[in-house]
Amino acid sequence: MKRILVLGGYGGFGARLSRRLASDGFEVLVAGRNLEAAKALAARLPHAIGLQADRNGDISAILGEHRPFLLIDAAGPFQQSDDRVPRACVEAGIHYIDLADARDFVGAIRCLDERAKAAGVTVISGASSVPALSGAVVADLAKDMEEVRSIEMSISASNRATAGASVASAILSYVGRPVRLWRGRRWQDAMGWHMLKRETYAIAGRRPLHRSVALADVPDHDLLVESFAERPSVIFRAGPEFPFQTLALWLLSWPVAWGWLTSLRKISRFLLPLQRLTARLGTARSAMTIEIKGIEQGAMKARRWTLIAENGDGVEIPTLPAQLLAWALRDGRLPPGARHAGGLLSLEDFRTLFRDLAITEEMTEAPYTPLYQRVMGPAFAHLSEPVRAMHHVFGDGGAKGEAVVTRGRSPLARLVAKIFGFPTAGKHALHVSFKENSGIERWTRDFSGRRFRSYLREENGRLVERFGPFRFAFDLPIRGNGLSMEMRHWSFLRIPLPLFLAPQSVAHEWGEDGRFHFDVPIALSFIGPVVHYRGWLGPID
Repeated sequence: MKRILVLGGYGGFGARLSRRLASDGFEVLVAGRNLEAAKALAARLPHAIGLQADRNGDISAILGEHRPFLLIDAAGPFQQSDDRVPRACVEAGIHYIDLADARDFVGAIRCLDERAKAAGVTVISGASSVPALSGAVVADLAKDMEEVRSIEMSISASNRATAGASVASAILSYVGRPVRLWRGRRWQDAMGWHMLKRETYAIAGRRPLHRSVALADVPDHDLLVESFAERPSVIFRAGPEFPFQTLALWLLSWPVAWGWLTSLRKISRFLLPLQRLTARLGTARSAMTIEIKGIEQGAMKARRWTLIAENGDGVEIPTLPAQLLAWALRDGRLPPGARHAGGLLSLEDFRTLFRDLAITEEMTEAPYTPLYQRVMGPAFAHLSEPVRAMHHVFGDGGAKGEAVVTRGRSPLARLVAKIFGFPTAGKHALHVSFKENSGIERWTRDFSGRRFRSYLREENGRLVERFGPFRFAFDLPIRGNGLSMEMRHWSFLRIPLPLFLAPQSVAHEWGEDGRFHFDVPIALSFIGPVVHYRGWLGPID
């Protein structure tokens, strides 16, 4: 009988994992700082012992005394934790697995690779919903795709799945703090628990869930970017069941974002009692979804995987990777070395455990036609390759180049340029981020650090570009090997405005020397030139 020591073995996730391992025939050492709690759970399990252990202390003695085959750290939080536990396991010749979802901790585990190989032990970090399950799902969704452009994920837990102190502390550690994301083909910072979104989790034959989710910081923001040669964008969001809970954390994030507080971790002890007061409300339904957008045999495809867990079984999911990896270690199927859990398991591995839970999953696929191709129809094929490539926006993308900007000199022209956020005069390094969502494109233009953004969509066979409350509708006739944008009507807050008062602008795009070139003049009646920017863009390696 193999012996497994579970740190935090009586906690929210640890207790579930301890029960699973005991039912698999392992001898379980239920360990944690509270000896009475450890003994109480061990007494209810076959072949189990309760022990006192502190993951933040020296556990070498307990490893030497009990000599487990494997240690699983389910205690947390892993944010700002060091590697003393996995190092102690390597030195003692004991396999190690953790349920960490802390980005830096999981990413740094590979530093122990040489030591683990020399000791003949396996060290695995991130055996949880992310990156273990997420990595398995992404690998399945990306099968047969030549290029993956974007990956978006979210998890929403049932309100009855009461979060423990370590989970709350982990979430609060990044609320309002910068989260590094790969977007627009470069690293950019966003604020933790911002980027709010209303997510729908839908499976045929099941009642859908509608939940509010926000940006969370997880290892996948690094690991999934690195796992594909084309480096797709990755965004992970999470959220509780009730929208007011998500909104409350968003409001609390602002003092951190403004620099008034360094972190919200210290208030976790005040939030937990409030969460427990509402624990009986809501449902016992949790959900997870992952969508990837990519290219298969030249065609754009969006593939989406959705999981809905009923009867409170969603809280079991973070424990499943550790159970599966414990089986693999027992059977000698994992080589020595230190690595993260992403890519070690397949979706089929998880399905062997899903069958015993109230879990339903579904995969869907939808083709996609780029916005400019929808508007232009057959004429799109006559554009030069650089122009077509720039308008093959799907999921996420980016380009860089140079631009020269001239500005109108009148006071009114300067005021209009300031309102719209147009760049200052001069020569600029230019970066453009493209983001497509539900057929709508967001273009973020960065002129030497000064950014302005617009949204493009199709309406009534025309291209409509929105700058704040203003909307401009264009025809896109062929011009040379490119196209021009000719305005046909405009509006403010969807109220039509006279065309003779519209900005005087005929933008031109074309291909030259293998690059995408643009020329965008903007002037106003009775004011004159406002801004004129022209230059080129190319792909980012």
